[in-house]
Amino acid sequence: MSTSVAIGRRTAAKKPFQLGVYAGFLIFTLGLGFVGAWLGGFIGGSAALYNSLVQPPLAPPAVLFPIIWPILYILMATAAYLAWAANPTERSPALRWYVVQLVINMLWPLFFFRLGWFLFAFFWLLLLIAAVSLTMVGFRYLSKAAYWLMVPYLLWLLFAAYLNLATYLLNR
Repeated sequence: MSTSVAIGRRTAAKKPFQLGVYAGFLIFTLGLGFVGAWLGGFIGGSAALYNSLVQPPLAPPAVLFPIIWPILYILMATAAYLAWAANPTERSPALRWYVVQLVINMLWPLFFFRLGWFLFAFFWLLLLIAAVSLTMVGFRYLSKAAYWLMVPYLLWLLFAAYLNLATYLLNR
């Protein structure tokens, strides 16, 4: 039996937590993150390229990335689950943007690390920031918590854009 909660003039049914669906979001999100790391050459230890570049001020050590990214992916997957659970009839556009931004994210390490296209990767990252922003707009409409769970990811991407552009300028 579901209970109803008044939200403004709308009434939304509270859904019970669905572990299988949440696990699906986690596996999908972390899986694409893993593919991105593989495309960038990080699976098998390619931090050597990162360490060989002239680093801009505030650049974190390479060891930090495999800690930060899984945390961000878990937050993103949780946000996507909350958006999915919030409103079955209106969730499709936001979740489509979620998938789009994940695919854009997955390809960035390929362009930056594997191919060394630093300037192209910077503009690709701007595209990612735009896609994440659109995802967040959709999530905000569905679930405020989903929106706020995406904020650390957006902040990290803005920091990554600084690092990307600075790396291009210092290593051309």
